[in-house]
Amino acid sequence: MGRNSSLWFFSAILIAGVGDVLCNSIRDADGDDYPFRNVSLPWDVRVDDIVKRLTLEEMQLQMARGGAGKIGGPAPAISRLGIGPYEWDTECLRGDVRAPDNATAFPQALGLAAAFSYDLLFRVAEATGVEVRGKHNDFVKQGNYGGHTGASCFSPVINIMRDSRWGRNQETYGEDPYLSGIYATAYVKGLQGNDPRYVRASAGCKHFDVHGGPENIPANRGSFDAEVSEEDWRMTHLPAFKRCVEAGTYNLMCSYNRINGVPACANKKLLTDITRGEWGFKGYVVSDEGAIENVISQHHYLNNSVDTVAACVNAGCNLELSGNLKTPVYFSLVDAVKQGKVTEDKVRESVRPLFYTRMRLGEFDPPEMNPYSKLSSAEVETAEHKALAVEAAMKSFVLLKNNGILPLKGKPYSKIGVVGPFANTTQITGDYYPIAPDSVKTTALQALTTLAQNVQFAQGCDQVNAKCVQYDSQSVIKAVAGTDVNFVLLGTGQISEGEGHDRADTELPGLQKQLLQDVLANTKNTSVVLLLFNAGPVNISFVDQDPRVAAILECFFPAQATGEAIGHVLLNDVTGAVPAGRLPYTWPMLASQLPPMVNYSMQGRTYRYFEGEPLYPFGYGLSYTTFQYSDLSYTSAISAGQPLSVSLTVTNTGSMDADEVVQVYIQWKDASLPAPKIQLAWFNRVTIAAGQKSQLSFEVEARTMALWINDGWFVKPGTMEIFAGGQQPNVKRTVPSNVLTGAFTVTGTKYLGRY
Repeated sequence: MGRNSSLWFFSAILIAGVGDVLCNSIRDADGDDYPFRNVSLPWDVRVDDIVKRLTLEEMQLQMARGGAGKIGGPAPAISRLGIGPYEWDTECLRGDVRAPDNATAFPQALGLAAAFSYDLLFRVAEATGVEVRGKHNDFVKQGNYGGHTGASCFSPVINIMRDSRWGRNQETYGEDPYLSGIYATAYVKGLQGNDPRYVRASAGCKHFDVHGGPENIPANRGSFDAEVSEEDWRMTHLPAFKRCVEAGTYNLMCSYNRINGVPACANKKLLTDITRGEWGFKGYVVSDEGAIENVISQHHYLNNSVDTVAACVNAGCNLELSGNLKTPVYFSLVDAVKQGKVTEDKVRESVRPLFYTRMRLGEFDPPEMNPYSKLSSAEVETAEHKALAVEAAMKSFVLLKNNGILPLKGKPYSKIGVVGPFANTTQITGDYYPIAPDSVKTTALQALTTLAQNVQFAQGCDQVNAKCVQYDSQSVIKAVAGTDVNFVLLGTGQISEGEGHDRADTELPGLQKQLLQDVLANTKNTSVVLLLFNAGPVNISFVDQDPRVAAILECFFPAQATGEAIGHVLLNDVTGAVPAGRLPYTWPMLASQLPPMVNYSMQGRTYRYFEGEPLYPFGYGLSYTTFQYSDLSYTSAISAGQPLSVSLTVTNTGSMDADEVVQVYIQWKDASLPAPKIQLAWFNRVTIAAGQKSQLSFEVEARTMALWINDGWFVKPGTMEIFAGGQQPNVKRTVPSNVLTGAFTVTGTKYLGRY
């Protein structure tokens, strides 16, 4: 670098507040800039230059300080090299989570999954990346390296929603590996940006792996051993993470649990053999918070920090995220090297992707070279981002039932009843939520108040957005008396389901069921519209067929735009308000249809292996309009390992412009193969004007036809069926559109590899 670059670095250090010590040490012994600051050199050369200059003690600090809290992080400055601190602990699930100051709060991840839209998720991730990076730039200028101020995200969450009762279902993209993988790709690419040189904010997929409950019922996540077959591991739990790696993620987070007896963060098969050996992952692995300590304290897999740090580093865990510990386990790394339990070369190899990530974020380059250095906190809650939050919320809603009452026409009622603990709260956020300013939050009650001249409201439950332990029936009965229509708003909320909180069953929390029954018992012929705010499904089988319940709308956790989005969807008064969301999971009739939480066999789980009739199937969701599918065309025979070319036409046969979620499934006809019952193989959300049609052409990937057989992925010969429509085929609960069916032949056998 030339003189101007040195002046830039000097100024940047002063702005960052790191201190004069760093500023006096920005050159090597010969008075030249260090090669790692030379932007004309290849990335690998620059990273190697940093790593070779680090002492073992410095590397220990860099690998041990990825933690949370004032002590757990940041990774400290390396004064003699002019390298500043860096905070690794940043959450970006659907916005800049838990960071100082405000951020746009987009709907919870499971709701975004219900949108079935790559484009929407990409734009949400893009907006999140802009806000995270803009705030990070300002934090660095302020010398603020506290928690959640970095630009390296522990997001997205792509675990499979394998059990309706798991507390963290809300953070996932549902139960399907293909959907989760496509969504992982969208989020990683949207977050990281498309600059050919720099990364806007680095992504990190979690929780790796075989992690889908329990949290606390009936066992503790910190000590749980997920016993999984190789087939289920490969065909259900790993595919989304492989797509995440292919999308270019910079990190993966190893999970709390053991996998077949070995803690995930000390699991060489997972972190090295599969991730780096089979997939070619070049990034870093960070532990979940406290997961390294759990190897000793909860799993009792090892009994001291020296052996534990050696096991985790040798397995492939680069960075410890401790729970704000003064002395994390990785502080024993130097001792482990001295005792010959891990080599210094392995340590240098482990620290390398940490500095590569920071380099690609632009930390060691002049800011004028990096387009993302121009971002600031001014990017937070822009008009565009607020509009996107409303759009995302509207697109996340799933219409489960409608007898024609929706959409409402204008302001048709003189008196309505609004009851339930989720009506008058802005805290319908779900776990890991960005902190939006109060000025942009809207409640469902605010939206419903516009529907009538007289609105009778009763919360009913003792606490807003809670378990409804105490219930005031008289206030509810009074609120629904003499009304034209009643709106009931029920759900779970973070107290009932969330990180650390599983549900023991799928019932509505507390006395919410009684609340709903009281409404029905005291309104006679008055229609009820039920709005649900939950992640995992709840038991509403008792009202699903009740004609008094005219409509049911699943809203998930819409966050800041709750009220505005609900108002638009109920009235269909803006473009894009016709519901088109689809369930990203199977909604069981009863909890008795679910296997025990601790059983990690996929038998009986998710639509791919479910036994019995669900209340609502995966991929289900109604619309205010109707669609007709036609002209299904595809290659009748393909060689194994080749994609299947498909085209079809979708016509909006109704009177409203609307979105439609096109779903394509495949099914193996050979019953002897270790195949799921059926598999989503392609989807897209398309907008079609009333009376118009959309012609779609696409390919079904060869990998979606592959099965894990005898230690590898194979596409086998035989006949496969293909289904195309707005829903899953051959299910009892359907939407009013047709499903096209066909069959094609696969010739030969193709080995796709071991991955």
